[in-house]
Amino acid sequence: MENKKAVPDFWAKEDWQAIWIGAIVIIIACFAVLTKAFDFSAIKFATWTLGENLSEAAAAKVVPLGEQLASLAFWRKLLVTFVTLGVLFTLGVKLQGGSIKKYIPAFIALFVISLVVRLVSAEFTLNRYLEWAFWALLIGLLISNTVGVPEWLKPAIKTEFYIKTGLVIMGFSVLFSNIAKFGLYGLGIAWIVTPIVILFMWWLGTRVMKIDNKPLVITLASATSVCGTSAAIATGAASNCKKTDLTMAVSISIIFTVLMMVFEPIIIKATGMSPIMGGALIGGTVDSTGAVAVAGSTLGGEAEKAAVLVKMIQNILIGFIAFFVAVFFATRVDRTGNQKVGAGEIWTRFPKFILGFFVASLVASFVIMPAFGSDQVSAINKVLDQYKNWAFVLAFTSIGLDTNFKEIIKQMQGGKVLWLYIIGQLFNIALTFFAVWFLLSGKIFPIPVLD
Repeated sequence: MENKKAVPDFWAKEDWQAIWIGAIVIIIACFAVLTKAFDFSAIKFATWTLGENLSEAAAAKVVPLGEQLASLAFWRKLLVTFVTLGVLFTLGVKLQGGSIKKYIPAFIALFVISLVVRLVSAEFTLNRYLEWAFWALLIGLLISNTVGVPEWLKPAIKTEFYIKTGLVIMGFSVLFSNIAKFGLYGLGIAWIVTPIVILFMWWLGTRVMKIDNKPLVITLASATSVCGTSAAIATGAASNCKKTDLTMAVSISIIFTVLMMVFEPIIIKATGMSPIMGGALIGGTVDSTGAVAVAGSTLGGEAEKAAVLVKMIQNILIGFIAFFVAVFFATRVDRTGNQKVGAGEIWTRFPKFILGFFVASLVASFVIMPAFGSDQVSAINKVLDQYKNWAFVLAFTSIGLDTNFKEIIKQMQGGKVLWLYIIGQLFNIALTFFAVWFLLSGKIFPIPVLD
């Protein structure tokens, strides 16, 4: 009997596939925007309402749902989004050795659920307070913890595959020019505080709380200090974190992100903090980039800019942290006896999709930006942002579908994991506030002006 030739890891492994899929989406988006040959925009619901009495300014931002659904452009974008993601992810599953017959109907169902998520999250009142990530998790949780997830749907639940792809696409928006805009202020807030928080939570979790699950500790620490789900996926891959532990870390991060997004701006306003300080504090402590923008906007335009800049500068750390975690776990944590760990083992552990994140960032920063200008890069990112969001909404919905409250409670280790996050986040807020006050209060350094 003739053996089938195995597909090389370069094509068959999820990490590499995330790079290729992300690269294909980025290339098509660049070509479409720069040549204006066609519209590659993904589907996005405009804000709609059920008929509330809105102010004139608010009503101007609302597009009736019926009007959206009656538009041919809406259905064309929906088809483009579905075909693009469906074909690329199905090809990936095929190369991984999965069954296309099982994946295609499951993906269609997951896409429809995700479409409902985007629809719900675009409603005017709901959209003001909670972003789509929360609704994706909530709807998935409702299904998994009530009627349950049918077996035929499970082949499409590939959380890490979707998020890794989304992170590669996201890399194009992480421009190194953002560092120059906020200079040493952003670096001091984002790059000094972040590693200190990770080290503190590692010490607290492993030494003080005696949590044996070290991959979970480092994954939760990265999610707390960097950018929630994205950092958790990257660090979890580098530390060989179990899927169930990763799901728990992401779930905790999302729940507290929602709470902080709502209450942190209220507290900042009550303390009389300046907009630029409040925005920088939000950018350094709220986990999700989308939540940062929403929370920052409630404090005004200057606060929103400061918040997003700090978070984007912080996002650059994702790849570096994943690399150092891979090295640390390979050489220290998982090393036994006199075992020597070579570069090969470190390379095996290193999450390859991070290379795609870096390359996308470098291409955008040092190739596309100098050649075509910031306006074209912004136009490309406007297109890519929706594909990134779609990859993430597929992932967050999958997390909800794959999460069972009973299992999470079992993994909490008597509440230690939850307390690790809470204490770590409070330390993060306190340290970030000190950095923000030191750099942006005007008492020591001049306050920067954001255009």
